[in-house]
Amino acid sequence: MKYISGIFALNINCDLDTCGDWHQSALNWDSFTLLESENSIWGDYGIEKNKTIPGHSVKYNVANHIRALLDLIQQHNFGLAGGMREDFICNDKYNKEIFEKVYMLRNSNRWNDISRFMGKEYCLRWIDFLEEHNERMDV
Repeated sequence: MKYISGIFALNINCDLDTCGDWHQSALNWDSFTLLESENSIWGDYGIEKNKTIPGHSVKYNVANHIRALLDLIQQHNFGLAGGMREDFICNDKYNKEIFEKVYMLRNSNRWNDISRFMGKEYCLRWIDFLEEHNERMDV
């Protein structure tokens, strides 16, 4: 399924109790990021259907805020994903879900970069999660 993700999805309200981003008017909604879920490690997880997009009469499938951040992390776009915990998710009730989804990337050739990013965002919460899975964070 095709869906909007990344910074664009972070600027669309989703069904989660997250804050997302607030720079909607600064984005060019004529060229948003469309991804395909079919070959994704997460499949259709976190994709909300029939969402209204600024400047468009057609409705689109849109990643919720967690899925949008997962996609950015998988793309190693840590610059846009930065502030994940404090600025976009804004509460800790999704930590376990996020950690489990990110951990699915552990066989990625850039796992150390992903894990370091998560360590910066979630500090000891991430380290504790890794220890529970008999992993350690390389620094």
